[in-house]
Amino acid sequence: MRRHLLFATIALAPLLIAATDTGTPRYGTWGVAIEDMDRSVKPGDDFFDYVEGTWLKNHPIAPDKVGAGYNYELPDEIEQQVRGLVEREAAKPDDMIAKKVGDFYSAWMDEQGIEARGTAPLKPYLARIADVTDRGALVRLMMQPGYAAPVYIAITADQDDPTRYTAAAGQARLGLPTRDYYLLKGEKYDAIRKAYHAYIVQILTLAGMTDASAKADRILALETRLSQDQWTPEARRDPIRTHNPMTRAQLMKLAPEFDWGPTLASMGLSAAQKVDVAETTAVTAAGKRLADVPLATWKDWLAFRFVSDHASFLPRAFDQAHFDFYSKTLNDVPEQRARWKRGIALLDGSLGEAVGKLYVAEHWSPETQAKADELVNDVRAAYADKISHAAWMDAATRKAALTKLGTFDPRIGHPRKWINYSGLAVSRTDPLANDVASDTFQWRLQLARFPHPVDRGLWDMTPQTVNAYYDPTMNQITVPAAILQPPFFDPNADPAVNYAETGATTIGHEMGHGFDDQGRQYDAQGRLRDWWTKETAAKYTVKADRLADQFDQYEPIPGVHIKGKLTLGENLADLGGLETAYDAYRRYVARHGEPPVIDGYTGDQRFFIAFAAAWQGKIREGAERQQLLSNPHSPDKYRVDGIVRNFDPWYKAFDVTPGDKMYLPPDQRVHIWTE
Repeated sequence: MRRHLLFATIALAPLLIAATDTGTPRYGTWGVAIEDMDRSVKPGDDFFDYVEGTWLKNHPIAPDKVGAGYNYELPDEIEQQVRGLVEREAAKPDDMIAKKVGDFYSAWMDEQGIEARGTAPLKPYLARIADVTDRGALVRLMMQPGYAAPVYIAITADQDDPTRYTAAAGQARLGLPTRDYYLLKGEKYDAIRKAYHAYIVQILTLAGMTDASAKADRILALETRLSQDQWTPEARRDPIRTHNPMTRAQLMKLAPEFDWGPTLASMGLSAAQKVDVAETTAVTAAGKRLADVPLATWKDWLAFRFVSDHASFLPRAFDQAHFDFYSKTLNDVPEQRARWKRGIALLDGSLGEAVGKLYVAEHWSPETQAKADELVNDVRAAYADKISHAAWMDAATRKAALTKLGTFDPRIGHPRKWINYSGLAVSRTDPLANDVASDTFQWRLQLARFPHPVDRGLWDMTPQTVNAYYDPTMNQITVPAAILQPPFFDPNADPAVNYAETGATTIGHEMGHGFDDQGRQYDAQGRLRDWWTKETAAKYTVKADRLADQFDQYEPIPGVHIKGKLTLGENLADLGGLETAYDAYRRYVARHGEPPVIDGYTGDQRFFIAFAAAWQGKIREGAERQQLLSNPHSPDKYRVDGIVRNFDPWYKAFDVTPGDKMYLPPDQRVHIWTE
């Protein structure tokens, strides 16, 4: 996957998708806004700044956003489109689904009503916590929709047999973004922990709880202890270490404090005879904390987490406190987003496919679908050629890789069947109840599927989401309708642009995940199985390790480096997408002739400029710090500079030579599909 999920596309036809064919590109004269460039920068010194330097200097970050760039601007357009759909549907009270959408949105937008009701909507949920008298009841309540827990229990595809569902468990998130925020030393992290303590006090006080400061001391101490035993984001990426199917007896031995039989039964999982445990030692440690931390502290923690996690649905003082800490303190965002925008985002998570069905009806077409399907086939063919000629692959691994490529299941635009929301109860006056009801509905939806074979038609993203993903257990790439438009694809742009922006950062990127350090461990049927020969796997690992070592050296914030192992999968997909998209572009040129020079740039130069332009972006320091500590995606600048410096044709296109700051000697460059 990718943070703003551009999945690499290797088009063999310079057409595509959901943009209006006006004959003129949306950006510039050939698809890229060259006025954003800074030609005073030498391409071989800093290619990202060369392509985006003027934009970086002159384009501010909106006060309600963590960053700026294409991946923030396109979602803004989608929000406006969806808002129109939602407000139109809200005027149709006789349509059951339209009424649910309208009631959910109206309840959220009724700020006066929320203020008038005060903390009354909270009371039933906090009363359930107050009524807990033993640890067994505590654990069972933690596992109910809407409440927090130190571990999660979910329903997923079985990694040994992806045709069936299984229960899964692992470490759950804490109040701070990652364990590093609890454990790293230094003035910056001390200040964050101090602010977090103050936030806990504020939330508890607003909720009417006494002795808030002392309770905050104990809550922060509890989370700190839990964080010490949690796995790092890098370790959690290992699909082998995080795959530990266990029987009920094994679960009880691992962490008896969770009393798995009654706990699973309370969740509707009595039939689950096995649970696939991810971070085993963290689950064991969380169980020990259940035993040695007083019940009263756990209840305070659970109350705090419930209020904090639902603060946006409560009176303004709660909502503002949550924003001040999580957005302003952690991400450096000075202003809250408009309420209607946040309401649209909440709808996406609660009634997303109901809204998506409306969105697709107005913003997608059979013609678009056909062009997208054709493009995916071209991408698949380009990867087949690359795999067939990868010198480091032996015959057995190559054959299996081509089989896996052949079984890729691309889903483009929107689901073919939609979620039925008739069972979701929506109040027009209680947004907190709506959020909990949505969580409950989603859980019951999973429970209803649990006894049946895995439904490969389900989507994990809505059509109106500007993103995409690869699922290794399904061997599926999913490309929502919303992302298939400018700037990421423009039918009126120069072919070089579409090969680079759609090709290298979209479908091909996602296909590349099937062969990254994680995805390569799943076979053509989505089973977690080692299908590589030892010799080929060893050669691949050498390449991957070298790329991780390169990214370890980058230091976007003084003292905070990119984590090469954490970002390895995305970096491999970026590099593979670029290599394959460029190859597809050159084959297009071979068929149609060398393109003319435009604005002083050759076709190859335009290809690389477009690749960099697709990653146009800047981000606030707090948000970037969080990204570096926890996110598998490198910052935008390094998804350009860290990738192109490994690609020989980029050197040729811009005459990059020794002495240029980005120059890497040929023997230090990492190639995935070009050797």
